[in-house]
Amino acid sequence: MPHPSSVPLRTALLAAAILSLAGCGSPSILPGADAPTSLVILDEQAAAAAISRYRALHGLSPVTVDAGLVKAASYQATANARAGRLSHDLGGTFTSRMSQAGLGRAHAAENLSAGSETFEDVFARWKASPEHNRNMLIPQIRRIGIARSDAPTTRYRRYWALVMGG
Repeated sequence: MPHPSSVPLRTALLAAAILSLAGCGSPSILPGADAPTSLVILDEQAAAAAISRYRALHGLSPVTVDAGLVKAASYQATANARAGRLSHDLGGTFTSRMSQAGLGRAHAAENLSAGSETFEDVFARWKASPEHNRNMLIPQIRRIGIARSDAPTTRYRRYWALVMGG
């Protein structure tokens, strides 16, 4: 029987090992990893509903939240926040990241933004940008993932990623 004082230590070591393994299978080193970041909990369902309403105005089908695309969006938002800039190529090329998310041969697009405080703000920016708007209105898109990562010590402080797939 283990000594009672070793049980909390053993439990803490086991928890640390489990947490370190939880990240296996995905890249753990991001560019510019010196900026402290925090992933923000978003209402992905509300975002999907807003995007679906917008698509319906254009005669397009609704979108649903996809957990794999949320993970891909979270990864990219965090990579951009840590780097303190926007790039579709941080953390790997767009094509390689979408392939990892299971969208290798499907229609896929990604909208990035920085600085907007709320989903409503960033959604308005994406609608006002011809390229971002075109992405949200791709007829074949059926699934989305959205994320925001905050890096308060960087110029833009908030980094958004919307990943869309067919």
